[in-house]
Amino acid sequence: MDIRSIPYYLEEALLVRKNKLVSILAVAGLAVATLGFTASTSHAAVFQVRLYVSGDTNVEKMWLTELIPAFEKANPNYNVDVSSFDLHGKNDALTLAKIMAAAKLKKDAGFDVIEAGFVQELGLKGFLTIPATSRIPNISKVPDSLMELAKGGIPYRASTVLLAYNSKVVATPPKTMDDLLVWIKANPGRFTYNQPSGGGSGYAFAQSVIDKYMTDADIKTLVNEVNKPLQAKWKAGFDVLKSLNPYTYGKNGTYPSGNAATLSLVSNGSVDMATVWSDQFLSGLKAGTIPSYWKVAQISGPALTGGPAMLGVPKGSRQGVAAQRFINWILSPAAQNIIVGGTLNGYPVIPVTLLSEANQSKFAVGTDISTLRPGYLSSNSTDFKNQWALEVPGK
Repeated sequence: MDIRSIPYYLEEALLVRKNKLVSILAVAGLAVATLGFTASTSHAAVFQVRLYVSGDTNVEKMWLTELIPAFEKANPNYNVDVSSFDLHGKNDALTLAKIMAAAKLKKDAGFDVIEAGFVQELGLKGFLTIPATSRIPNISKVPDSLMELAKGGIPYRASTVLLAYNSKVVATPPKTMDDLLVWIKANPGRFTYNQPSGGGSGYAFAQSVIDKYMTDADIKTLVNEVNKPLQAKWKAGFDVLKSLNPYTYGKNGTYPSGNAATLSLVSNGSVDMATVWSDQFLSGLKAGTIPSYWKVAQISGPALTGGPAMLGVPKGSRQGVAAQRFINWILSPAAQNIIVGGTLNGYPVIPVTLLSEANQSKFAVGTDISTLRPGYLSSNSTDFKNQWALEVPGK
C-alpha cells in the first residue's frame, strides 16, 4: 500500500505500532544483555515535532505558552520542540539556504515544521511536502486564494500593519499614502517607523512607499517570484524615504530598532503617529501599556501590507506525518480560538463563524483576510531590507 494514499490517522496508527515494536525489541535486547534485568514493555510511543520559528517575541510566546501546551494536552503521544527561534527573521536567508541544501542532498535539515517568511519561497522552489486534505483535512477551511499564495505552505494565522495615531492630537487620520506623507512633513518628529530589518511594521511602511511608484504587475511579480531586475524600480520610493529623514522621529535619519521600540515611543507619547502590527497594538491596549486614546486606521493608495503567516513541512522531515497532524490541529477551531483570543490577538484563517462567540465579536461581518496586501517574496524582501539600510538612514 502506498502510504501517501491513506488518511493521516491510519499512517499514525502504523507508525505507533512500529515505534512500540522498536521499543519492545530494544527493551528485550537490553534484558538479554544484562542477564535477567527486567523492564516494562509498555513504553508509549512519542512523536517529536521539531518546530522552527522566525518572528517577534509575541509569536514565540504564543507557541511556547499557548499553542504547544494545548496541542500536547490534546495529543499525549506528541511532543513539540521549538528547536530554533530566530528573532525578527535576521537569519532567514541563511536558514533558507541550509534547508534547501539539505533537501538537495536528501538529508534532514533539523526541522519538521517551519514558521517563517521564507516558507512561500521554499514551496516555490519545490522544497516543501505538498499538503493534502487526506493528511490535513482542516486545510479545506482555508480560503483557496491563501493556499495559492502559500505555494505549498499552509497559512495558519494572519495580521496586518495599521496606522496608529493619538486621537487626542489627530482628530482625522490620513486616509491615503499621499495624505500620510503630507502629514509627516507638516508635523516634524511626530511620526516614526522602525528599521525594516528589525520588524514587519516598519518594513510594511517602507515597502508601501516603494509600491506607490510601482505598477500592480510589478508588485505582483515581486510578491510571487524572485526578480532582481525589477528591484531597480525601487529607486523612486527610496528617494521619498530619504526625503523623510528630517521629519521622522529624531529628525536625523535614525529609526527605532524594531516593532517593540516603535510601540515604546507610542506608549510614552514621544510620537503621535506610527505604523504598528494590528496584533501587537491590540495586545498593548489589552495590557494597558498603550493608552486607550490611541486608535488605528488603514490607508489606501497603497494600503499597508499584511497577510497570512505560513507553516511548511520541509522535504526530508523525519516526522512528516506527525508534523502534518500538528498542522491539522493548528487549523482547528480550538487552536484558531487561541490565536485570536490569546497573547497574539491574530486573525484566523478559518471562517470566523467557526470561532467562539466571544472571538467572533472581534471581527466585522464579512471580514476577509484574503484581501490583505501581502509583502514581497522572502528573497526580494531580504534585498529590500539591505537596500533600505544602504540608501535611507542618515542620508
